[in-house]
Amino acid sequence: MLLLALDTATPAVTVALHDGDGVVAESSQVDARRHGELLLPAVDRVLDQAGVKLDAVTAIVTGVGPGPYTGLRVGLMTAETFGSALGVPVHGVCTLDGLAYAAGIEGDFVVATDARRKEVYWARYADPRTRLTDPAVDRPAEIAEQVAGLPAVGAGARLYPDTFPDARGPEHVSAGALAALAAERLAAGRELEPARPLYLRRPDAQVPKNYKVVTPK
Repeated sequence: MLLLALDTATPAVTVALHDGDGVVAESSQVDARRHGELLLPAVDRVLDQAGVKLDAVTAIVTGVGPGPYTGLRVGLMTAETFGSALGVPVHGVCTLDGLAYAAGIEGDFVVATDARRKEVYWARYADPRTRLTDPAVDRPAEIAEQVAGLPAVGAGARLYPDTFPDARGPEHVSAGALAALAAERLAAGRELEPARPLYLRRPDAQVPKNYKVVTPK
């Protein structure tokens, strides 16, 4: 087994290789505006670190969000392209699940990432492997009662200390955690999610209200 994992659902552009026993190479850079520029060089860097070629990869793992539309689709499209070119399966893992797994908190806690527009993408967990709620997007004040008293992981938690006073790391997902979680689930015979994006709202980019369509004559 050699899993190539990647995620662009948060400001982190993160890539890792996992051989079934552990992470053998990993790269992460935080830059919310350069997902498209940074992702492929990161893949090359990780392959070089591991001393393998892309055709050695046996499966692709990609974070499916939730996340902003533009950043998220960079990772998903890249994963699908690699899977098609190599003829290997492409597995999806919820980005929030990867953060929860990396946090390693025992007992109820929350994962919250920055959704912009003064909102967070979030879900509640019973432990690092068990999500209790579907991913959602809300303003922090609207979920204050639901998350009161719980530790919280992720950059979204750090942005809103009034709602998440017990904010902890990591702030962003790592592809190493995604790969390790996927490898664990595959070893247990669990079927992973399809690589479909978790878009919880419409894209930030909108067509101008006074946009005029010109029909060619």
